[in-house]
Amino acid sequence: MRVHPMWDKYPELKNDLESVLNLINSNIRIRDKKVNAIIKEMIFAGGKLLRPTYSLLCSNIGPDQDKERAIAVAAALETLHMATLVHDDVIDESPTRHGHQTLQTTHGNQFAIYAGDYLFSVCFNILSRHATSLAQLEFNSRSMEKVLTGELDQLNARYLPPTSVKSYLSRISGKTAQLFAVSCYSGAVDSKATRRQALTAWNMGHYIGMAFQIMDDILDYQGKAQEVGKPIMADIQQGIYTLPLIYAMQKQADELKPLLSKKDALQAIDIQRITEIIEQEQGIQKAKNLAERYTKKALKELNKLPDGTYKNDLYSITIGLLNRIK
Repeated sequence: MRVHPMWDKYPELKNDLESVLNLINSNIRIRDKKVNAIIKEMIFAGGKLLRPTYSLLCSNIGPDQDKERAIAVAAALETLHMATLVHDDVIDESPTRHGHQTLQTTHGNQFAIYAGDYLFSVCFNILSRHATSLAQLEFNSRSMEKVLTGELDQLNARYLPPTSVKSYLSRISGKTAQLFAVSCYSGAVDSKATRRQALTAWNMGHYIGMAFQIMDDILDYQGKAQEVGKPIMADIQQGIYTLPLIYAMQKQADELKPLLSKKDALQAIDIQRITEIIEQEQGIQKAKNLAERYTKKALKELNKLPDGTYKNDLYSITIGLLNRIK
């Protein structure tokens, strides 16, 4: 299975990620061959596999390093992530992801929801056979609940006036940071790391996830469509108001509110004006500054973990996520 070329400079990790995809592939078993093929095509559409990457690297924290088990836990986490993406695309009515049409676009919402539900079952099938303890299985189920709650919070917040940084951070904490945190934590627990080490890994993952989502949201304003995998400024047009806009709203609410009140009827000239206001109020730079602070917090947690070559990879990958936009 082909993994993203960003992992070419990490040969061992690349091989492990290929094993993760192979394991997921072997667990997709639907009688309807067409449906089976469609789901597999979606799975191997070129995602970066960041969450299994962090899980695999954190499986080097403790003394009990079982490669087969670590790959299984990483595969379960990636399957969980893909399931949430499918449902997320339905909620957001996203036409594309990673440059490919989404399942809900090509096959409708009912099919997409079924596919997402099926991937949830695959996740727990893998995890139930490889989790090191019932406690770990229970922990992951509770984490999934928080991820889905974050998605629901985003749905409920659509087109609401974006005034609170705190509410935004709370939303992405459940929507994105939770799964990064549980990925790092699960890898650590799988390797029999101490409780303190596992909690340190959790905190590191949480901060990484917060920084990642902030930078991902910035890409909606500054990136190129082929890099982001969706049309630029799609979030605003779908009523998903993220940090750069929230910062601008704090100073320019009177001008922004009438524009945002148009909801999905926003015109190109409206989008251009919103972009100008965000630039004027340095919304993107302020968001970058916050992402950088979260990254520094993550690296501080990383420094507390036991020494090993895995730490070098964690450091360079985490810094790379922050530097996606110069």
